[in-house]
Amino acid sequence: MRRLHDLLLLLLGLLLVLPVAGVLAAWLQWDGPSASILREMAATVLPDYAVTSLVLCLAVAAGVALVGMGTAAAVTLFDFPGRRAFEWALLLPLAMPAYVVAYAYTDFLQFSGPLQSGLRTAFGLEGRVIPEVRSVPGAALVFVFSLYPYVYLLARAALGERATHLMEAARLLGAPLARRIASVALPLARPAVAAGVALALMETLADFGVSSYFGIQTFTTGIYKAWLAMDNRIAAAQLATTLLAVVALLLALEHRAQQRLRFAAARGGRAGSAEAQPVRLRGRRAAAAWTVCALPVLLGFLLPVGFMLRPLAADWSVLPWDRFLQWAFNSIRLGVLSAALAVVLALLLSFSLRSGGGTLTRGVVRLAGLGYAVPGAVIVVGLLLPVGWLQQAAPGSPTVFWVTGTVLGVVWAYLVRFMSVALQSVQSGYARIPGNLDDSARMLGTAGLGLLARVHWPLLRRSAAAAALLVFVDVMKELPATMVLRPFNTDTLAVVAYQLARDERLGEAALPSLALVLAGLIPVMLLSRTLRRRS
Repeated sequence: MRRLHDLLLLLLGLLLVLPVAGVLAAWLQWDGPSASILREMAATVLPDYAVTSLVLCLAVAAGVALVGMGTAAAVTLFDFPGRRAFEWALLLPLAMPAYVVAYAYTDFLQFSGPLQSGLRTAFGLEGRVIPEVRSVPGAALVFVFSLYPYVYLLARAALGERATHLMEAARLLGAPLARRIASVALPLARPAVAAGVALALMETLADFGVSSYFGIQTFTTGIYKAWLAMDNRIAAAQLATTLLAVVALLLALEHRAQQRLRFAAARGGRAGSAEAQPVRLRGRRAAAAWTVCALPVLLGFLLPVGFMLRPLAADWSVLPWDRFLQWAFNSIRLGVLSAALAVVLALLLSFSLRSGGGTLTRGVVRLAGLGYAVPGAVIVVGLLLPVGWLQQAAPGSPTVFWVTGTVLGVVWAYLVRFMSVALQSVQSGYARIPGNLDDSARMLGTAGLGLLARVHWPLLRRSAAAAALLVFVDVMKELPATMVLRPFNTDTLAVVAYQLARDERLGEAALPSLALVLAGLIPVMLLSRTLRRRS
């Protein structure tokens, strides 16, 4: 029984590590043609990919840090009209996929959009009135107002829970409020801001929808261009390796910031100190705080939703209602299947770890936890490279068909990408189950899987449901892996929204885009409810 358990764990670990191993194994084929490809890329496209990605990351890092920290400080340290509503409203952009925000703004702000057309008509202007939204600055703004909640969540927790006695000590020493905030509160939140910025940058580098739709030359779009347009697997693998190295650096930065965050949190002061209460603002200061919180919600959620509702209200007949149900069914089917498998595997891994799992179990859990940081483009290349090698070695092998011709390949990519989401939720549920319950159950004759079924599962139902919901929503919104690995006639809402927007049929793209936003609102509402209970 133990050998079977270890064999299954080893198989799961291989499935999770194969995408990264496949990308790295491509370098084993290094030869003269491979070197010439790399030199050609270094002389032509690689500098553009590197410079564009760097500029985009710097702009997004500065933007999410400023917006996330500013909003977190406003709702945590101050009290003003509407503060309670902004505490949860600032999470709403999490429900908006970045590529949906890009479609919405393009539809409204492009040359033929209602804004520029109205300005030209009203003031007798000619030509372009506002700068082109499909640009690096436009993409940076889309990412900032879509991803700032990562910084907002962590900074809000840091400011609300940490070192209140230091704020009180600074007040007793005569420091004014501005100096207390600048010298005590904000420096203490720096690890949280660094962790949030790292998460936002990983999402930026992993994005395909915004970069491809705006025509921006980033590493992710370069990977797809090298694979699909140039039919060059080695070039795609080399670009994927570069992107993976950058993501690994960001992941290390995020882990370091989280460790500092936990260390500082352990030093927290009294929860009931006077300085823990927000400062009441009035007049212009209250208006300034209200504006700081309202602008991100307006630009990151309300305006994009309004822009997408406009074509629906104008002409319902152009919308593809007849095909919408099929797209929604495909998305729901893939989401339910992936969520169920992810939760089952997360339960088994967490149970093995709780039951005294050895080095193999801990290693597989770590591999599963790293999957969320691997961009979808890297996963696609890492899965298709071994499939190509297998096809060359054994042309009649049915494995190739099962991976590329059925939903197996895309579900495999989903599990690699989102297994960590389910695992974290289930492990947080296990952390609330006392260990003495296991000892009592064993003394009464319940052990093994019976312990999981009869003792743990009733206590883990809510955590498992939350894990399934999060994986389901992530699968619904996933674009890169779905677009490449999906079987024929299996278009999902995300893929169709991208294809319609790419064909400039933005009015028709509004319906699947709004469906994705509606699905994303569910976990945001649950997260807001959880934060409200904690506070």
